[in-house]
Amino acid sequence: MNFNQFLFNYLNNLAGRSYYFDLIIIFFAQYFPYLVGASLIFFLIFGKDKKREIKFIFFSVFSAIFARFVVTETIRYLDKVSRPFVDNNVNQLIFHETSNSFPSGHATFFFALATAVALGHSVSKRTLSVPIIFFIAAIFISIFRVMAGIHWPLDILGGAIVGILTTYLMYLIFNKKLQK
Repeated sequence: MNFNQFLFNYLNNLAGRSYYFDLIIIFFAQYFPYLVGASLIFFLIFGKDKKREIKFIFFSVFSAIFARFVVTETIRYLDKVSRPFVDNNVNQLIFHETSNSFPSGHATFFFALATAVALGHSVSKRTLSVPIIFFIAAIFISIFRVMAGIHWPLDILGGAIVGILTTYLMYLIFNKKLQK
């Protein structure tokens, strides 16, 4: 058994033991992502420079969507990896189609979003805790999706790398436009 399978089994075996813990897994794997995405509205509400905040939010959402739907789907087209529940007996807590799983779309999107927030931190002078919260949220979403039985740990690692690198490269390309 390889490390990817071992870690998946360890995390996924935490599911199915307690009804209440399963509800927590389902919440973080399926519903918490909506709260994280919606939290970008707080930048607009509490930001002092509305024009800059709108540019920042646009960049954050655009880079996360680009990473998720262009880069991730291109990789999935080239490298087909089945989800854990397709060929294995797993504790699957949420429904998911049997599409390719590498890299994780959720991990890509939310690590891209966290990276955009971290990069925007220097632009908008936010406290360091805001980017850290976004990265912790991305980690929670990702780990709980493994616990829910729909991703391999390497899917998460791949998604995190794709999200971070794509957003950073987009930031380097568009940084001058963001500063104006």
